[in-house]
Order: sequence, then C-alpha cells, then structure tokens
Amino acid sequence: MIRQAALDALPVGEAVPALISALDGHGAAVLCAPPGTGKTTLVPLVLAGLVGGGPRRRVVVAEPRRIAARAAARRMAWLLGEQVGGAVGFTVRGERVAGPGTVVEVVTTGVLLQRLQRDQELTGVDVVVLDECHERHLDADTVAAFLLDVRETLRPELRLVAASATTDSAGWARVLGGAPVVEAAGVSYPVETVWAPPARPVRPPHGMRVDPAQLTHVASVVRRALAERSGDVLCFLPGVGEIARVAGQLGGVDAEVLQVHGRAPAAVQDAALTASDHRRVILSTAVAESSLTVPGVRVVVDSGLAREPRVDHARGLGALATVRASRAAGRQRAGRAGREAPGAVYRCWAEAEDGRLPAFPSPEIRIADLAQFALQAACWGDPDASGLALLDPPPAGAMAAAREVLVAVGAVSPAGRPTARGLRMARLGLHPRLARALLDGSAALGARRAAELVALLSEEPPREYGDDLAGAWRQARRGGDGYAARWQAEVRRLDRAVRDPAGLSPTPPLPETGAPPRTPSGAPPPHPRASNAGEAVSSAPPAFEERGPGRSPGSGAAHDDGAAGLVAALAFPERVAKAKGEGAFLMASGTGAELGDGSPLRRAPWLAVAVADRPPHSASARIRLAAVIDEDTALAAAAHLRTEGEEVRWEDGDLIARAAQRLGAIELAVRPLRTPDPALVRAALLDGLRSEGLGLLRWSQDAQALRARLGFLHRTLGGAWPDVEGDGALLDRADEWLEPELSRARRRADLGRIDAGQALNRLLPWATGEAARLDELAPERLEVPSGSRIRLDYSAEHGQPVLAVKLQELFGLAETPKVAGVPVLVHLLSPAGRPAAVTADLASFWQGGYRAVRAELRGRYPKHPWPEDPATAEPTRHTNARLRR
Repeated sequence: MIRQAALDALPVGEAVPALISALDGHGAAVLCAPPGTGKTTLVPLVLAGLVGGGPRRRVVVAEPRRIAARAAARRMAWLLGEQVGGAVGFTVRGERVAGPGTVVEVVTTGVLLQRLQRDQELTGVDVVVLDECHERHLDADTVAAFLLDVRETLRPELRLVAASATTDSAGWARVLGGAPVVEAAGVSYPVETVWAPPARPVRPPHGMRVDPAQLTHVASVVRRALAERSGDVLCFLPGVGEIARVAGQLGGVDAEVLQVHGRAPAAVQDAALTASDHRRVILSTAVAESSLTVPGVRVVVDSGLAREPRVDHARGLGALATVRASRAAGRQRAGRAGREAPGAVYRCWAEAEDGRLPAFPSPEIRIADLAQFALQAACWGDPDASGLALLDPPPAGAMAAAREVLVAVGAVSPAGRPTARGLRMARLGLHPRLARALLDGSAALGARRAAELVALLSEEPPREYGDDLAGAWRQARRGGDGYAARWQAEVRRLDRAVRDPAGLSPTPPLPETGAPPRTPSGAPPPHPRASNAGEAVSSAPPAFEERGPGRSPGSGAAHDDGAAGLVAALAFPERVAKAKGEGAFLMASGTGAELGDGSPLRRAPWLAVAVADRPPHSASARIRLAAVIDEDTALAAAAHLRTEGEEVRWEDGDLIARAAQRLGAIELAVRPLRTPDPALVRAALLDGLRSEGLGLLRWSQDAQALRARLGFLHRTLGGAWPDVEGDGALLDRADEWLEPELSRARRRADLGRIDAGQALNRLLPWATGEAARLDELAPERLEVPSGSRIRLDYSAEHGQPVLAVKLQELFGLAETPKVAGVPVLVHLLSPAGRPAAVTADLASFWQGGYRAVRAELRGRYPKHPWPEDPATAEPTRHTNARLRR
C-alpha cells in the first residue's frame, strides 16, 4: 500500500516536473535539493514509474556509503508499502537484496564502478542517479566520468542525474555537457548556534590521532546539551575509535547511546534511523551528514573534525587523516538539528576560528592515493585519464606514482595498458597491492587462506588484536565481535572472487580499427574507447609467480606465521624489514621501524610490516601490525627491489667503495672494492666536497689570501675574474681547477694533499692577459709612508679591502689608498697593535677624529710622537728616543 501522504509531504515533488522535462530534453540534469526534501527517495520512484504514473524504467541510485544505500532502499520500500528486495532493492559489497522484480536498485558507487567495468552498456538500466555528488568521492567522480563516456559512445539514451544538497551546480552542469540545473526548495527550521570551545588549548589532530582532551571536551558538551535542550542529540566525530572513546565517557547519562558508522551492525544502524520513544545520543561519523534522516534529533554536537583520504607513504596505501571539517560540512551537520523542528548546534570550537576553516572538503582526486583509480582508468582504455570528463584532473605526480605501483604488481605494462592480470585485479574491488597479494597468495596458500589474510589487511583489525598479524588472524577466526563478523563476510566475498575465474576473466581487447565489436554471446566490448584499446592485453606476472602455482617462497608458509608473512610481504614489498637490533628494523623503503616493548615479534630476524605510522618528530615508524618472514620470502615478494652492483659514495666523512647486494635499502651482502670505477670515485669525492666543504683541501694562508683577492676582483671588476667565493661556484668548475689531482685521489686523505692555492691559479684569466695584472689590481701588500709593506685583508664581508696599520706609520698621508679604484678601509692601530680608530677617509680623520684619538693615545703611550699636525709629520714605527738617535 503506497503511503501517498508521506510522498506528498516531500518538498522535492514540486521540482519533479522540471527534472523530467530536463531529462527528456537533454538526457542529463543536475538536481540541487536541500536535505530532507526527498531527493534520495521520491525522485528515483518517480523516474522508475513506481509513483506518479510515468513509464516504467529501471533506475540505479549510486550512494557514497553502504549505510546510506541500505537506508535509502528501506525508506523507498516503506513508501511503497513493501519490503526491501521487491520493487526496490540494494547491493553493497558483500550483500545483495534484490530480485527479478526490482526496478529501483540502490548501490554504492564502488559496486557501480565494478558493474561498469563488466558491462559498459549497463544493460537494462535506463536512469542512473548519482546521489550526494557534492562529497566528491573518487569512486563517484570516476563513475560519473565513465557514465558520460558511455552516453557519448555507446548509449546516448542513458539518462543521468547528479543530485546533491549542496554542490557545484555550474561545474557539474559543465561536466554533463551543459545539462540543465533543477533546484528544489526545502523546508527547514531555525537552528541556534552555540559556540563551545575547550577551556584549555588542545593539540591539533595528527594523522589518525586526536588529542584525548578534545574527546573529553566533546563528551562534556554532549552532557551540557542533554541538560540544556530537549530531543535526541546527534554528535559528529571523525571515526570509530573516537566514537568508542566518547561513548565510554557518557556512562550514566539519562539517554540511550548509539554508535553509528559504516562498520556498525545493521541492527544498530536501523535503530538510529528509526524513531524512538526514549531519548537518545547518537554518536556518528560523517555518514549522518547527508543521505540519512535521523528522526527525533533536535540538537547537534559538532566536534569540528573529519576524516579525509591521504596517501600513506609509510604504508603504501591510501589512508584517512583527521582534519578540521570544512564550513560546508559544518552547515550540513548543523542542518540535521532543524529537519523536524527548531534546534541547536553546539560547535566545539571558537567562533573566531570558524572563518579560518576551509570552505569545502578537498576532492579526493586531488589528495588520495590514485593507484586504484589509475587501474580503473587503464582498464577503461584511458591510462592517463586525459579523455575522462572529470571536475578536477588527477595530479600528474600522483598518477606517475600510481603507475609505478601498477607496473610493479604486474597490473599494467610500462606503457600503461592493462595486462590480463590487471583486468582481473581491477574486478576484485581491492587496492592493487592487496589484489596482488590475493592472487599470488592464492597460488601459494589456497584461495581461502589468502582471502582471510587479505581481508585482515583491507580493514585493519582492532588494536586489541595485537601487532602480530598471525595472532590477529587467529583472533578473527575465533569470532565473537563485530570486526570478526565483517571480516568473515569479506572473506567469503574474496574467496568467491578468486574461485570464480569465469566471472573475473579478462575481456578480449578491441581491434585497432573498425567499429566496436560484440562478442559471440552478445556481451559489450571491454570499454567504449575503442581508439584507446588497440594494444593487445598482455600478462605481466611478478617474479613470485615464476615459482609455479602451489609453491611457497618461504619454507614456513604452510603455517599461520609463514602464510601471514607471505601475504603481507606480497602486499607491501617495500616494507619487508630486516632486524638491526632487538625490536628495531630497517624497511626496504629506507625507513626505520620499531616494535612496542611487549611485542612477541621483537626477536624476529625479518618482518613483513602491514601497518605502521610515524609519530610527530620521530625518525622511526611504529609497527602496528606485522608478520614474521624468512629471507627467502622477503627476496621473492620484493624481487623488483633487489639490486646488485658497485657502490661508491661519500659516507661518514670518507669514501666508501664496495660491491653490495641490496633489497631496497637493506644490505644483504657487501665486500670491499679493490679497483672501483675511477669515474664513480671522482663523483663521490665531489659529493664529499659538496657536503663537507672545500675545507677538505689544503688551504695555506697564501691560498686563503689568493681566494679572497680573486673574490674581491670578481665583485669589483667582474669580467674574466672568476667567482671563487662560494664552494658551489668552485665545485661547478672542478674540471678547470682541481684536475688532475681530483682524478688521482682515492680517499679523504688524498683531498687533504691537494694544494688549493696552486689549484686556484688555474682559474686566473691567463688567456686574456689579465692574470698578469693580479698584483697591480689586488696587491697582496700595500706600502705605507713609513716604508712598511702591510698585508691587505680582502676577506671582509663588506667588500672593502682592509689595511690594518699603526696610526703613526700613516703620518703625512693625505688621501686614503685605493685598490682597483676602491678606497681601502683603514684600521688605525695603537703602538701596541690595538684598534684605535677605523676610517675610509683619512683626510677627514686628520682634520677631526685625530684630536680625540691623539689625546687618548698620548696619555697611554707618552714615549711615542703625537704631533699636532699629522699631515706634515714624519711617519714612523719608532719611539721618540729611537727617532732622536
């Protein structure tokens, strides 16, 4: 029995005629409708002809999350007066509730992506609704791009709707080829904002870590909201761990505490989405921001935190990082309090901080690991994704890194074309690293055991399972908790996928020319881009597969420890690690890693590290999950990282020359090189000079003075006079002045024998004849009126040569001496050689400053002459008595 009254109450109904008109005219449309208007539930039913009397069509609704897909299907079935699985069904990873009579099917974007790779025409589907497209999940952007490709090349009649509460409508309209934008008005109630910052500063989030003081504050704000307001409280937190911690601090509150997230049991999710007679506190991740209506909520407590994808370089996979939630997310969250009546939002930050928050969340394509996206694009026939209609192009660097991963696991050729193995990997619904571990692990261990271990790696087990992967495996087998139940469901899915080669076998490639053919069974071609699929699909198995099916690279792989180590090493070959002390390891990637004090793995000679993180300001990563392996397993799994060759480099202050076998950064075997390649030796010595400076050479006083004189001439005259002041400038011209001595050197001590002054003479401008004027332009010494020849100092930072001379030796000198046209800076000294005055203008000094200096020095040195008129006095180095003799 259709619940017509409930359907009529949905505000989006007023926009449905305009939407249908837009689809009839253009085939695509952008639907902007606020939360709670019914865009997720009424629109698909109307488009399918289940309500409203329109023609019957099959509609697929793509949701970003499993919980939203299930909830939307249940809501639509309820509106029709049916059970899920009849006219409305859903499909999420590992679960399908649909039947032959299903007309509206709600799926996750990941499921739709897999479906498109198998059936590019989406046979039998008339309309696709991409819901919550403003969230900009990578799968959703990819699905939209593929669907537009299908419309352009295979099925122009396929209708597309991009639906969202808040979105870049102009951008989506452009991507959809100038599609009309249809807006629906919503009904919302006022929401009061209460600013509730912590009383004391809290540490900002780092990686997945949140300051416990912040969570304690959130729990206190929830208690405050319960005391000050009526109705249910919806509290937004970034992840499952934070939800559990806050729930633990809410003991004794007069309300039922529910924990809602993607991993929560279906019964808990259903309870949160069903009206209740008693008061509730619903602790939720971002799943409740949109798509879902949580009845009874009058208060929102917003922690201000969210999780966004990042590339976890320590793990080699995409990961989530805790960040400050955007202002757009804050508006979405606050709106949940005004769905059914006036409400309030308690924001756990200061009002002054609000304007500094990012305006919108970052699109995943800009910040996430792109290995899986790159494989999907390659299998679609567009390896660099340049031909896909995307709101944001993928960053070139991230795509290059993704290509390296795909080549390493045998998923694509160096040119980027998918191998037969890569096509199979793309259909497993796993990151390519985990797909490699599943396929190669199945060959050695059997499909079930490999599936169990990959399922552990695809959703990290709880911390209480410990850091031993084999031990966590045994704990999951015992079951008894929510994680184990989800793990079992994923194991069954992966086991079926590996055992069903027919369902995962690669589709034959298209020919280079001609129309896209159909296979004899009538199946569509592998992708709509025939022009991009001309290369034959080849298989490029990794080195491990050369051992043959059923053979393990490690002797212990038949046992749990060996099997766990093998699969982890296959997934993360860059993180096989060799012990360098109890509890300390070096990974093949070059990163140090350490185990906790109580770990049972501390004495293992080799590990395959599955999960690691690096605390702030720490040089080493902390190992969170790993398995024991032997050296044979490490070498087989990470064969592409194995190198052997001569290593000649500057290390620890001297030249190192040896032949080495390595697994990435891990030394396997080394021996000294007696006759290393001279070119490598010379390059290493230059590296030493760059890192430690030209002080490694022998610099006499004369050599230092020559360098300073040349530096002065370069600054003053330029031209042919070389730049010798910076080590970098000199090292760039090493061929001109350090040869042949540099090529004869074999170690640090040999560098110390090179006479730097003699070598510098080679840089003088001999060819132009200017070198002969060195002593004229920049004399080493300058003769003063007393007859003394005083050494000039050219090393002063201000650039003027310095003449440090006793004041009495300059009597009678009216003008300041010049060098290359530059007045010297005269440091006037007392008879004892102590500084008395500094001047660059002797004439002015004699007329003014001399009187004060004379008065002071005359008292200290009465035996020396101190004439009243120094300009006419006789210069001297001696005392009065000496002068009288």
